[in-house]
Amino acid sequence: MKTKVRAGRQVEDFLKTLAPEPRRALRLAMKSLPGGKGDVKLLEGRLSGFWRLRAGNIRVIFEIKAVGGERVIFCLYANYRPTVYVVLEQLLVSGLIEELKQN
Repeated sequence: MKTKVRAGRQVEDFLKTLAPEPRRALRLAMKSLPGGKGDVKLLEGRLSGFWRLRAGNIRVIFEIKAVGGERVIFCLYANYRPTVYVVLEQLLVSGLIEELKQN
């Protein structure tokens, strides 16, 4: 099954704020997801159903879905380690996570 990686608007906006070297490292880590490479972990608890990709001190939260015979890895939120999980939990509680999924 073919796999595509798609980045949401928040992830693209976050990438633009990074210096060139961390930006390159994060893009490379995201591009390696279809090959099963990278520091990836299935999240637990309230965040179950989501995965995280670690690239240095940056985390990308993503989910994997099958769409039209393709596997799609949708990167929906990226931020630095100290804040990424707190913000993601707040988005889940407030219902705003669905808005991220549509962007």
